[in-house]
Amino acid sequence: MIKKSLTIGILALWLLSVPLTDNALAQDAGTAAAVVPNPIDSGDTAWMLVSSALVLLMTPGLAFFYGGLVRSRNVLNTMMMSLVMMGLIGVTWTLWGYSLAFDVSTPASEGFGKGIETFIGGFDWMFLNNVTADKPDPIGYAPTIPHQVFMVYQMMFAIITPALISGAIVERVTFKTYFWFGLLWSTFIYSPLAHWVWGRGWLGAIGVLDFAGGTVVHISSGVSAVVAAWMIGPRKDHLNKPHTPHNVPYVLLGIGLLWFGWFGFNGGSALGSGSLATVAFVTTMISTAAGGLTWTIIEWVLRGKPTAVGIASGFLAGLVGITPAAGFVLPVGALLIGSIAAVCCFFAISWRAKLGFDDSLDTFPVHGVGGTVGVILTGVFATKAVNAAGNDGLFAGNPGQIVTQFVGVLATYVFAAVGTFVILKILEQFMELRVSSSAEDKGLDIDLHGEEAYGEDFAGGFSSFESGSPFAPKKVGS
Repeated sequence: MIKKSLTIGILALWLLSVPLTDNALAQDAGTAAAVVPNPIDSGDTAWMLVSSALVLLMTPGLAFFYGGLVRSRNVLNTMMMSLVMMGLIGVTWTLWGYSLAFDVSTPASEGFGKGIETFIGGFDWMFLNNVTADKPDPIGYAPTIPHQVFMVYQMMFAIITPALISGAIVERVTFKTYFWFGLLWSTFIYSPLAHWVWGRGWLGAIGVLDFAGGTVVHISSGVSAVVAAWMIGPRKDHLNKPHTPHNVPYVLLGIGLLWFGWFGFNGGSALGSGSLATVAFVTTMISTAAGGLTWTIIEWVLRGKPTAVGIASGFLAGLVGITPAAGFVLPVGALLIGSIAAVCCFFAISWRAKLGFDDSLDTFPVHGVGGTVGVILTGVFATKAVNAAGNDGLFAGNPGQIVTQFVGVLATYVFAAVGTFVILKILEQFMELRVSSSAEDKGLDIDLHGEEAYGEDFAGGFSSFESGSPFAPKKVGS
């Protein structure tokens, strides 16, 4: 009887153990699946989403910066030239720009023009096909963030770059011409350059260091600005009337927004939230501070008075200068880059004024010169101690890096200059590049957009004042 009971008990336990064993196996399998590392890092993703928003904010910041520098009758048109790029490039980047800049699969897979992938991207990501929100990009640009996050971050760079060019041609270019120029320039100049440097193209392959856009953004826009200003011609009263800023507080608001957004511009270029982002954040802060301080001191010594527009210009020079170097240099290197860039940009503006060339808001003296100085100085101060994925520069025992940086600068100058010339020549066959003389006198806000920034009562309009009173508010502008 005892044996029978024992046998039944053992059998019952065995039967009960079968589902328990299956459950255990299932749990083990689930645990094994759970421990498979997910390549998407939430911290990196959060930082890159914030960085994307910061870089987008730079375009309205640029609108205020440029808008404050022009005359009151052209402020809306000037700001619109930045804002319209947010719409235009936001769409074209989605449809084809991103694919042309970063996809490298189509030419290789289809055998189309062997080697062409070093100069232009493919077509697999057009219309954001295969650009997903749950997996990193298959090329390996940013392995810890979703592909769509990487795409939208790069979109913000593509938006602001053609907007920078507008500073050289404000107050006389037609809005229609600028619209089509932005579309063509973004497609045929910006996307290939981004591919050359960041999209596994030939400049990146030879070792050109450009962390966040010294070549792709600043040199390209600065050089294109010079060509555009030369082809469109100067403002009719350029050498006859002073063109003083109509709203300096706008300029200061603009540089504040630009500086704030630039932390995403440079810090986000680390494509993650780790130590490299910290380096880029810190060097951006230091270089910008050095640029503003240096400009103020130079202006104070040479001209007797430090100006608000001057310190804003110095801050911008420091920001531009550190952009290519932000993730490759030590803090002291960043300080020197910001200071040297400010000196070079200051004297470049003075030289441009002596030449009488009408680069309206000094786009080339700041972005072109500052970007060139920054790219070359990256070859001086870069060190693998900061970023092992970069290279050593002159001070770290590798003078050859300066030569490589010069190649990147020269290639960008030639490509941007020739490309801009061709685009404007084509547009010239279909439309007027500049507004009429009467429109220029009246102001582009009314003529091109049918609205005014300030209206009839701008700067006062208090009826209690006699019109001849020295205390009556005066209308700003020209």
